[in-house]
Amino acid sequence: MKRYDLRPLKDQFTNRLVELMQNDVQDGENGIFLFEIGDFSPIQNVADIVKENNWTLMNSLKFNEVDWTVVIKKVAPPQNNLNLEEENTEQ
Repeated sequence: MKRYDLRPLKDQFTNRLVELMQNDVQDGENGIFLFEIGDFSPIQNVADIVKENNWTLMNSLKFNEVDWTVVIKKVAPPQNNLNLEEENTEQ
């Protein structure tokens, strides 16, 4: 589990989050990211990034009045794994 403070990047943190998840977080490991929420759109952006990269969003919570924390696991979401198991049993 690794923790990253992306607050200094303000609303320009998503590229760094993806870079860290791809290059610094190992498969099966969790990354904890702290960032500023501003108008709340970054929260949806993070959820979209997690889905696009087939990672698992473990937790998302408001840390204080301006900061948000997300925990992302570098594995496919469980429902995707179940779908693969179902496909394998049908064959």
